Amino acid sequence: MGLPKKLTEMQMRFAYELITNEGRKTATECAITAGYEPDSAVVRASELQNPKRYPLVVQYIGQLRSEYQKKYDVTYERHISELAKLRDDSRKKGAWSAAINAEVARGKAAGLYVEQKIIRTGKLEDLTAEQLESRMKEIINEYSPILEGVVLDDLKKEVKSKKINYSPEESSSSSMSSSESKS
Repeated sequence: MGLPKKLTEMQMRFAYELITNEGRKTATECAITAGYEPDSAVVRASELQNPKRYPLVVQYIGQLRSEYQKKYDVTYERHISELAKLRDDSRKKGAWSAAINAEVARGKAAGLYVEQKIIRTGKLEDLTAEQLESRMKEIINEYSPILEGVVLDDLKKEVKSKKINYSPEESSSSSMSSSESKS
């Protein structure tokens, strides 16, 4: 049994369908679209991608894939020029928002913008007594509507009347003693 020297029309269609619909269609769906019988499409799709069974089809799939990668490859130059085209087209149509977004995207791609995200975490131990008292007052003001059965004025008076003697050493020793008492 000799190997065929040339691809059939259905094999070429299968390879084309597989590459152009990568990620959108399964190999079985591509085989059906290429003209293979739906009953045997699963087997045919698998066989056509097997280099031992159909080396010419696998080779053709590889060639098509590399052509598509070259055609749609994202390079810095291509990306910047495409964004410039989008900006210019948007300007001509008067779509200023789209034009501005395209220009901002060009700037980001060129490295003109640096996005910074600062995540601050803090512990109660890091706060001064004044900061802690201030934060507690903010919390009371912010969440007062959800406090049930507590009169807001009473709660404010209670917080104001309490002297806060807070130090990290006391909190760690008090937490240890409370955990020891639980056990």
